[in-house]
Amino acid sequence: MTSLGLTFTGADVLLPDGLMQADLGIAGGLVQQESAGRKVDLSGYLILPGIVDLHGDGFERHIAPRRGAMKQMAEGILSVEAELAANGITTAVLAQFYSWEGGVRGPDFAAQMFDAVASVKDSVVTDLIPQLRFETHMLDDYADLPGKIADWQVPYVVFNDHLPHDRLAQGRTPPRLTGQALKAGRNPEAHLAMLKQMHARKDEVPAALDALCADLRGQGVRLGSHDDATAETRAAWRARGAPIAEFPETLVAAEAARAGGDHIILGSPNVVRGGSHKGNASALDLIAMGLCDALASDYHYPSPRRAALMLARSGLLDLAGAWALVSSGPAKVLGLTDRGTLTPGKRADLVILGAKTHRVAATLAAGRVSYMSGDIATRFVT
Repeated sequence: MTSLGLTFTGADVLLPDGLMQADLGIAGGLVQQESAGRKVDLSGYLILPGIVDLHGDGFERHIAPRRGAMKQMAEGILSVEAELAANGITTAVLAQFYSWEGGVRGPDFAAQMFDAVASVKDSVVTDLIPQLRFETHMLDDYADLPGKIADWQVPYVVFNDHLPHDRLAQGRTPPRLTGQALKAGRNPEAHLAMLKQMHARKDEVPAALDALCADLRGQGVRLGSHDDATAETRAAWRARGAPIAEFPETLVAAEAARAGGDHIILGSPNVVRGGSHKGNASALDLIAMGLCDALASDYHYPSPRRAALMLARSGLLDLAGAWALVSSGPAKVLGLTDRGTLTPGKRADLVILGAKTHRVAATLAAGRVSYMSGDIATRFVT
């Protein structure tokens, strides 16, 4: 599928120097220095860089709408791509668990999901990037993991630890054990025994992680951690070559990340809600202190656009600074130097919003239309 050669006129365009009325030419999938192709009048619209979403698991409801995965999981990925495009997202990191929790977070499901992404990624418009979220205490899976990640073509891995260590150390049954066990396809007794066994081996984890991260770095895999709570935890991940701090839970962890030169990723739903749904550090507070490099959708694909616009409306940041948190900021974190701004030579990734409504009217990725709805379509076809 070829990209469009077009020149957009009459719109307010978000350029590196700010929002201004300017012509924007695209051709060959790239932003052009001069006009290119047919002119399209976009008066009454805003043109902004496409959203780069560097962590989201909102795809789960598409590929596992009830119990178990869809029989045709690739169809679910196509549905995910449609939702991404409808929310102005042109590059999406799909964050898939590899966890003892089982179900949609289990290893078997991860294999199916990554195979489905690989089967469709070259035929869709949105750039889909698979990410693995690995549970650190699954020591028996360490040996085979680098090979699996290579086979699945996963370029980005982050590490979680969701074991209820406090409860297990106290000899108490973790909350929601029965429901969690049944979701994972285990009886509650076997599930609890597995949790206890992993907890008992916790002292083996740091050294195993050191070796695993070294192997993955050798494969060129980008590494990060998830939900850091302390400065010491962030320092340990940095030492392993994992400089991305996804959703630090505390101000202390975020400050440690900044002091160490790490990338700080926050959740855009946290911004939209005005706080964390889990009671963690407020994204608004961290942004105000300069402790944020990028916002991610986390679990809700409409939130990056909404969060950036809310930040601009509140005056906490200007529009260019707010939108950078969902475009150039995440592109930099991912090492994607070819996108994130509407400058000549960059990919023609852009989202077109109604100037008054700020709703997504159209999305183009590498100059190809991934989404278009409403009156704007007549501007393109007439």
